[in-house]
Formats: sequence, C-alpha cells, structure tokens
Amino acid sequence: MRRLRYDRKLTQEDLAARSGLSMRYVGSVERGAVSASVSVLGKVAEALGVDPCDLIRLPKR
Repeated sequence: MRRLRYDRKLTQEDLAARSGLSMRYVGSVERGAVSASVSVLGKVAEALGVDPCDLIRLPKR
C-alpha cells in the first residue's frame, strides 16, 4: 500500500481523505500494526486506482 501511495505522490492524509479512512488508521495499516478488512482494501484500492489484488500481491523483485 505504501509503495502504491508513494508512486502516486500521495501523503497518508491524501489517501485517508480519498478513501474515507482516518490518517491514523492508514498509517497503522502501512506499518502492519493492524490488518485491513476486505472492505477497507476495496476503499483503498479505489482511492489509489488499482485492483484490490495489487494491495496484497508480493512486489516483483
């Protein structure tokens, strides 16, 4: 999620606003402190303009 957010030059605050989530929650998900539900992944994916699977797929090396 962080990588995709960086690629789009968005701050956590921007992503939170676009997805209807709190900035604190977005940060917690990015740090791995909390797990995102399927519905949250859908909101984040829509805000980033990606397929939800892109949020859980391992990055290519």
